[in-house]
Amino acid sequence: MTPPHDNPHAPRPPKNARIAAVQMISTPRVEDNLRTAERLIAEAVAQGAELVALPEYFAIMGMSEGDKVKVREADGHGPIQDFLAETARRHRIWLIGGSMPLIASDPNKVLNSSVAYNPQGERVARYDKIHLFGFQKGAERYNESATIEAGSQPVAFDTPFGRVGLSICYDLRFPELYRALGVTDLLVIPAAFTETTGRAHWEILLRARAIENQCYVLAVGQGGRHENGRETHGNSMLIDPWGNIVDRKLKGPGIVIGELDHAQIAEIRASLPALKHRVM
Repeated sequence: MTPPHDNPHAPRPPKNARIAAVQMISTPRVEDNLRTAERLIAEAVAQGAELVALPEYFAIMGMSEGDKVKVREADGHGPIQDFLAETARRHRIWLIGGSMPLIASDPNKVLNSSVAYNPQGERVARYDKIHLFGFQKGAERYNESATIEAGSQPVAFDTPFGRVGLSICYDLRFPELYRALGVTDLLVIPAAFTETTGRAHWEILLRARAIENQCYVLAVGQGGRHENGRETHGNSMLIDPWGNIVDRKLKGPGIVIGELDHAQIAEIRASLPALKHRVM
C-alpha cells in the first residue's frame, strides 16, 4: 500500500506562513486610503507576508456615517474590490479587505463586509458583519444599525496554511460566533474599536478568543485620530494559541507580522485538548 506521504491524493498538512496586519488611520477619501493600503501591503510583502489583512473601514472613514453609503459597491465590482483583487494578484498573496461597504437591500444602508482574495486575485470569501455596535457614554455615541444592514452567516475559508475564520470589530464580544465557525487555525479580526472601549476590553477579548479557540488571532485595527474627530484604539496584534502576543503596533500606520506555526497549534491542542472536551 502506498504510504500516505507518497500518495498524491492524500490531504496535505497545512504549512506555516508569515501573516501580517496593516494598521491605518483612514481618511474620508477612498483614493488616499487605497494608496496608503498599497504602500503598507508592499511593506508587509517585503518582509515575507503571505497573508495580509486590512482594518475595518480601511477604504473610508467618513466625516459622517452616511459617507460610506455614498461609496458602496455592488457585490463583486467597484474600485475598492478591483484594488483588492489586483493587489492580491500582483503580490501573489492572500489578502483580506478588513471591511468595505457593499450594497444592501435598504438603499440607505450598506453591508459592512470583509472580503478575501487568493493569490490569483479571485474572491474566496465574503463575510457581512453580524453584530452591530451601539454605545453611548456622555457625548460619545455610536449606532451602526442606522446605516448598516446586519449579516447572518458565519464565514470561514481554507488556505494552504489552514482554515481562516472571519469576523469584524464588535463581533469580538460574542464568543458563540467563533464556536459557530468550527475549528480554525487563524481568526482574522479587523476593527475600528473606539479608544474608550478599546482601552478597556480590546486586548483582553482578543487573547480570550485565541485561548478558547486554540488558534492564532490576527487583530487589525484603525489606530489614531481621524479627520472626523473620532479616535480609534489601534493596538493591532498577532496572538498565538496560548494567548501570547507575538507582535503588536499601538498607534499610527504600520504593520504587525509574525509566523503562523502549526507545530505550536498541534502541541497546545494535544497537551490541553479543550476543543475535544466541549459538551455544548
